[in-house]
Amino acid sequence: MTPRPEKKEKEQYHGFEQGPIRPPSEARSLLIRVTRNCPWNRCRFCHVYKGQRFSIRPESHVIEDIDSVHRHVTLLRKMADGSGSILREDIQKVIQELPVHEEQAFHAALNWYAAGMQSIFIQDANSLVVKPDHLIRILRHLRSRFPWVDRITSYARSHIVARISDDNLTQMREAGLNRIHMGLESGSDVVLAMIRKGVDKRTQIKAGQKAKKAGMQLSEYVMPGMGGKALSRDHARETADALNQINPDFIRLRTLAIPDGIPLADDYRSGKFIKLGDTDTVREIRLFIQHLDGITSMITSDHILNLLDEVQGRLPEAKPDMLAVLDQFLALPEMEQCRFQVGRRMGVFTRLADLDSARRRARVDAVCKQYGITPQNVDAMIGEMMTRFI
Repeated sequence: MTPRPEKKEKEQYHGFEQGPIRPPSEARSLLIRVTRNCPWNRCRFCHVYKGQRFSIRPESHVIEDIDSVHRHVTLLRKMADGSGSILREDIQKVIQELPVHEEQAFHAALNWYAAGMQSIFIQDANSLVVKPDHLIRILRHLRSRFPWVDRITSYARSHIVARISDDNLTQMREAGLNRIHMGLESGSDVVLAMIRKGVDKRTQIKAGQKAKKAGMQLSEYVMPGMGGKALSRDHARETADALNQINPDFIRLRTLAIPDGIPLADDYRSGKFIKLGDTDTVREIRLFIQHLDGITSMITSDHILNLLDEVQGRLPEAKPDMLAVLDQFLALPEMEQCRFQVGRRMGVFTRLADLDSARRRARVDAVCKQYGITPQNVDAMIGEMMTRFI
């Protein structure tokens, strides 16, 4: 007689969960974890999930997380006065009486309440890998519990989005998923293969177009410097070409950094991959923006990894201004470029006009003197600083 296969042990619910990352633009969002880690997890530039196994959380566990936050939000609203404020001692009293397994859900609800409760971000790296009917039920439950939210968002791999039917994507949007973040990184097939992105340019374009067709807002992430010195021009031009065919709502710049522990770091140390310095990266970004044409995307530079925070605006109107900022930096004397690089990563400078402040310049010059930073070694010093921002 053939033995019956053993039943898989049912996963126990251990309380509210949150994953390790979310986009900077989702800083005020409630984080709801639907998947754990990344199903691909082979990108050579990413360190986040290395060594971690991917899994999909049971739907019932996600529903319980949502219901837990809902209970706590309901309590917080009852505790608030007419202005929405809650006494600190009242909050401390609630925390002291909470069961241990409820503490994380309460703090998530409290932080979200303080942030205004307008948006929700679904974690982790690629939650659209969940079966569409399961994800749609979760989205509908979120909407039923928090009907006032403006936005529900998720990361999504283009390889997965390209395979989801148009009908299912539309149903997801109708259920509440109205923005997705996709890591384009590059439009160059050579660069995509080099970084093991697991997708080609054609699929990236298809996925972006499908998301837009479904009525979702689309953020595409681009990594200046991802091609290194050898592929910089190809990276800039091919990425612009891909985005011209997608016309995403947002193009978000994330300059490459190479921390220890990522596969690309080995190539960097051996000299196989030659990383761009800040000035060459600015030249690459200029070439990239120059080749963006016929689209209405909003370019954002919302991360400290990017040297020039003011390179942002809506196309096509803001294109001349963005190019002017890039040209302004490139026209600076070498020492001024060095000073701005250091000051920007110190948080002393935000805009090029900050170079006019004698007080800020003095702070930066003191650091450069203390650590021996010069135009000749500034890129190496900045590269080390940037790894701390990831």
